[in-house]
Amino acid sequence: MLPNTGKLAGCTVFITGASRGIGKAIALKAAKDGANIVIAAKTTQEHPKLPGTIYTAAEEIEAAGGKALPCAVDVRDEQQINNAVEKAVEQFGGIDILVNNASAISLTNTLETPMKRVDLMMNVNTRGTYLTSKACIPYLKKSKIAHILNLSPPLNLNPLWFKQHCAYTIAKYGMSMCVLGMAEEFKGEIAVNALWPKTAIHTAAMDMLGGSGIESQCRKVDIIADAAYSIFKKPKSFTGNFIIDENILREEGVKNFDVYAIKPGHPLLPDFFLDEHPDTIIKKVESRGAVPELKEEKPQPPPKPRSGAVEETFRIVKDSLTDDVVQATQAIYQFELSGEDGGTWFLDLKSKGGNVGYGEPSHQADVVMSMSTDDFVKMFSGKLKPTMAFMSGKLKIKGNMALAIKLEKLMNQMNARL
Repeated sequence: MLPNTGKLAGCTVFITGASRGIGKAIALKAAKDGANIVIAAKTTQEHPKLPGTIYTAAEEIEAAGGKALPCAVDVRDEQQINNAVEKAVEQFGGIDILVNNASAISLTNTLETPMKRVDLMMNVNTRGTYLTSKACIPYLKKSKIAHILNLSPPLNLNPLWFKQHCAYTIAKYGMSMCVLGMAEEFKGEIAVNALWPKTAIHTAAMDMLGGSGIESQCRKVDIIADAAYSIFKKPKSFTGNFIIDENILREEGVKNFDVYAIKPGHPLLPDFFLDEHPDTIIKKVESRGAVPELKEEKPQPPPKPRSGAVEETFRIVKDSLTDDVVQATQAIYQFELSGEDGGTWFLDLKSKGGNVGYGEPSHQADVVMSMSTDDFVKMFSGKLKPTMAFMSGKLKIKGNMALAIKLEKLMNQMNARL
């Protein structure tokens, strides 16, 4: 991992959303150099599902060797942002680095996203980043270091990244457009860059989004903290870049990326918005050929070349069900399958012992998944990752996203049988 150089000693770093996750990891990395950290975040009391408050983060920062100023800040509130900036300048004499990390996410399509959620994403991600930057810029201009770093993706205009979660993409790209504009506007005075992970990063938010078991496909927050640190060491002339964590660390001479993996050697989930097209990734996964073909997939005489493949898949799934699986999942899935063998099927992992069958479930489904029978069989036999299917539009999901991703873990356990 990237060693600390002491370069940020005495620097003041203002970080939004720093009470946990990526924001806190960047704070702790800078704190080891003896930096002053302004924790501008909302959480003042412990959240039942998300550990950490601005005060617990402050304790950790002080313990790591930094000075901490916890500020209760909702980035949507101009007054709270201005107050935090004033406090920071009063206590530490200025601001050298701003990290716009606070972010809201909802991976839902247009009709499934309530306007309240759209407003939240636009106001936290785009407007919050713009507002915090605007408040810090007068002080950043006076700094020798003068960096703004937004945790946002490269501006990839492939429609694929818009079709499933249009509002989220617009809100995240708004943060990236701030980089594009402000880097040019403040050239020579302030470096403005974006940083985005190559793979999924394991945080408490990711656990909520992806369900348990997702962590084995993720890297630790340390990779983002190390990448951010290497950006802060660059001169002001290093500006307007959309940086991918792994790429900048390779340039720094890091060769072993297993140290960042939660489960070294385990395949990693690629992050959203990156150029490698999910279809390419799917082909790679399929070409590994680790999973034997289903017997039912062998060509048979028309008109039903795939007859029974879905039914056979459900039969094997039924045989794999245990009380433990049902207990751990607690969800009812409904599958709307198009093509040969199609129709409505269900997988009930709520009732005792679990159940599968043709038709609608007896109780309302928590998740409805629509796809072709072909992709369904591929998905359950491990040749098509549900996440990839979703990202490339082969799979449409309605309902509880976290429960949908829970199913992926279950499929991994069943792959050996299928």
